[in-house]
Amino acid sequence: LFLDRSDAVELPIKFIPLYAGCYHCQILLKSSCDVRVYEIECVVNTDHAEAELEFLTPAYQAVIQDIPISNMSSQNWKLEAILEGEGFYGPPLINVGLGETALYPLTFKPIAEC
Repeated sequence: LFLDRSDAVELPIKFIPLYAGCYHCQILLKSSCDVRVYEIECVVNTDHAEAELEFLTPAYQAVIQDIPISNMSSQNWKLEAILEGEGFYGPPLINVGLGETALYPLTFKPIAEC
């Protein structure tokens, strides 16, 4: 059975999350001749946060700043790090367990005075 857009019915849903995390929901629709279950997953992120770090180190000497990443969601996180800028290094992946805080070791090693 294929329905075209003229047969579509809107189902408005209001979702008010209390915390960041992953929320699962099932919607059961029943009629006299049909039963349908729709599974919905909503991922809620916290507001975009901005931070500024200042590194002071002699040329050719590395400095490491551990950046805390707290996971207050309801599932484990596997995060990918994308670093931009010359002289910055860090692991490409970091795992943060449910309810844990992991430290991301951001390294800056300048190759010249700057």
